[in-house]
Amino acid sequence: MKKPKILITAGDPRGIGPEVTRKALRDPHIKNLADFFVIEPREETGFDAIKTAVAILKQGGAHGLVTAPVNKSAINKSGVAFKGHTEYLAMRTHAKKFAMMFCGGPLRVTLITRHEPIKNIPRILTKEKIIDAIILTEKALTVNFSIKNPRIGVCGLNPHAGEEGMIGVEEKRVIAPAIKKLKSKIPNIIGPLPADTAFYMAYNKGLDAIIAMYHDQGLAPFKMVAFHNGVNVTLGLPFVRTSPDHGTAYNIAGKGIANPLSMKEAIKLAVKICKTSATPEVASTATSGVAEA
Repeated sequence: MKKPKILITAGDPRGIGPEVTRKALRDPHIKNLADFFVIEPREETGFDAIKTAVAILKQGGAHGLVTAPVNKSAINKSGVAFKGHTEYLAMRTHAKKFAMMFCGGPLRVTLITRHEPIKNIPRILTKEKIIDAIILTEKALTVNFSIKNPRIGVCGLNPHAGEEGMIGVEEKRVIAPAIKKLKSKIPNIIGPLPADTAFYMAYNKGLDAIIAMYHDQGLAPFKMVAFHNGVNVTLGLPFVRTSPDHGTAYNIAGKGIANPLSMKEAIKLAVKICKTSATPEVASTATSGVAEA
């Protein structure tokens, strides 16, 4: 395909989003990868830029979206019910099945549950959610990462993956039945695995992706090895969306010292996925009035 058209929302103007966006697009290895259009926020919390980007994408005006970080708490205080980019984009595009996959170094990690209190996880963890996440992950690995017959490891919820029911029952009642249902279609899926074993296997290239049951089970080990270059990919949307795997970092904003590596990797991955996907031509008029980078 020709150069993809990529929108970038600059995020919370009080954070490091605008800085890492500028730094990334100044890199000659980045700026020529695609036609980039940066949407700067007009409001203090950056939510208006996200709304603008979604409107353009729904009109077919771009192939993909890279989002710099915003402050969810600040957006909610402004009167907007905002759980996060992932949930908002899924809601606006009517995506019924979606997931967050984190990519960095040798790891790819998909989360079953996202921003939920730990005490709620056993109650909201269902076989259907696990099945949906595995299917989305397998499709992404095959289509976007060109991995044939991907090896997917599914974590247990409890220590030692429940140890045959001695430590917990979620593995036997929920996780194992989900894996069994998909085994004929995705033969290289294994689990439930103790999370510590699963991440060791993936780090040493024994797995192509890990399915984690909750946020910190997946992101604590992920960020230990990919803190500065991790990328969040939203699976299941009708367009490509990535983001750097960091927050607004108010403590260093405006000092010129923010590391743009994660933003660079998010941009590169968005371009790669756009090129491997069967993306249609976009409408040139849809980005009129948006700043081209």
